Amino acid sequence: MTNARHAEIDDVPEIVRLREVMLSHWIDMSDESWKPATVEVLRRRMSEDKPTIGITVIDAPEGEGLAACAVGTISERLPGPFNPSGRYGWIFNVVTDPQWRKRGFSRVCTTALLAWFEDQNVQVLELLASDQGQGLYEELGFTVSPEPAMRFNSYRR
Repeated sequence: MTNARHAEIDDVPEIVRLREVMLSHWIDMSDESWKPATVEVLRRRMSEDKPTIGITVIDAPEGEGLAACAVGTISERLPGPFNPSGRYGWIFNVVTDPQWRKRGFSRVCTTALLAWFEDQNVQVLELLASDQGQGLYEELGFTVSPEPAMRFNSYRR
């Protein structure tokens, strides 16, 4: 069985490439202006003394690069009865390169990311599931939230 590892700064270009693979299923990726900002955010957040971003990756079985990754961030909100610490995790960018799919890599990366969140004392996790990923997340214990999700994006107005 393949194991995931925690990403290193040298993995940033491949993490950006995998993000592009994932996003290309939904949007036109011809505008690459987002890439330098993504590199900057990843490098900055991965270099923090106490990182608030966790990235698990699997190296490509043949050749160079990454086969898969999963990314998670930690945020702090006001504590409440269902989350006394106020620490929340957001999982996103779970993607496997098309040539390496159907090998369980997303499961391995996500499971390793869940362990990282546990080590960070983050007990409440959220994500948006694609149709392809929903079954995996349900198997890992995620449920559909009863709260309606809404989004405001002033960039798209």
